[in-house]
Amino acid sequence: MKRILVTGAKGQLGMEIRAQQEKLKGPEFCFMDIEELDITNKDEVERTIGRIKPSIIINCAAYTAVDRAEEDIEYAWAVNATAVKNIIDAAILSPGMKLIHISTDFVFDGENKIPYDEDANALPQSVYGRSKLKGEEYALSYPGTIIIRTSWLYSEYGGNFVKTILRLAGEKDEIKVVNDQTGTPTWAADLAAAVLYISRQIIFKEKKFLPGIYHYSNEGRCSWYDFACEIKRIKNLDIEIKPASTTEYPLPAKRPSFSVLSLEKIKNTYDVEIPSWQESLEKFLNSLKPEK
Repeated sequence: MKRILVTGAKGQLGMEIRAQQEKLKGPEFCFMDIEELDITNKDEVERTIGRIKPSIIINCAAYTAVDRAEEDIEYAWAVNATAVKNIIDAAILSPGMKLIHISTDFVFDGENKIPYDEDANALPQSVYGRSKLKGEEYALSYPGTIIIRTSWLYSEYGGNFVKTILRLAGEKDEIKVVNDQTGTPTWAADLAAAVLYISRQIIFKEKKFLPGIYHYSNEGRCSWYDFACEIKRIKNLDIEIKPASTTEYPLPAKRPSFSVLSLEKIKNTYDVEIPSWQESLEKFLNSLKPEK
C-alpha cells in the first residue's frame, strides 16, 4: 500500500489537501498535525516515518506568524528549518521516499521588477524568510525533494487576509490597506489540487520525477489594496477602502515590496494549469459558507 504523509494537516493547505484527497485514489493518506507528530522532535519524526513508510511526505507544517517570529526566533527556526532536517534525516533511512516541501515568497528581498524565477537570488529580510530559506537548504540536500514556493495564501480555514477583510466589513465603515506591496493571492484549494496532481504523477510514474524548486501562485499580480477592493466588489461590501503606504503601518517583520513569482517551470514540467487570482477569488467567495 502506497502512503502519503501530510504534516501540518490543520493548516490552510493541509486542510485543503484533506478536503480533496479523493482526487488521488490509490494511496492511503496519513494526516498529522503537532498533536500526532511534533516535527521538531527528531526521534519522533524518525519513528513515525519509519513506521508509516510513506512514498511521499507533503510537508505543509510551518511557523507562519511572520511578526511574532521576529521575537520567537528559536521556535520559528525549529519548525521552519531544523524540523525539515529531521524529516530529511528520516527520509535517508527510507530509500525512494519523495518530499514535497512548501515554502514562501518571503525568501526574496522584494527588490525585483519582474517575477522571480526559481533561480533568482534569495535574500530574505525577516526571521520568517531566513528560517524558511534554511529549511529549503536542508530539503534540497535530499535528492528526492520538490520545493513549492507560494504566496498570499487564503482559504476557508484559519486566519487570512480575505477573512479579515470580510470581518472588518461587518465592523467598520472605512479601512486602509497598503498599496505599495505587489504579489499574487493564492487560493489554497488551487495549490492543494496542484500538489495532489504532482503527487499522482509521482506515485503512478506518469512523468519523470524532476526534483528542485518550483513556484506556484494564482496567475496575475496585484497590491493588497487591489486584493481588498476585489473582495469588496465580488461581495458587494458596504465599506470604504482607502490606499495606504507601508510606512503608515510599520510592522516588526519587513515584507517584500514585490514578490510576484514566475510560474512557467511548474506549468511546463508537471502540466499544472493555473487560474487567475481574480477567477479563483470569485469562486472561493461564492462558495464560502457564512461563519456561525
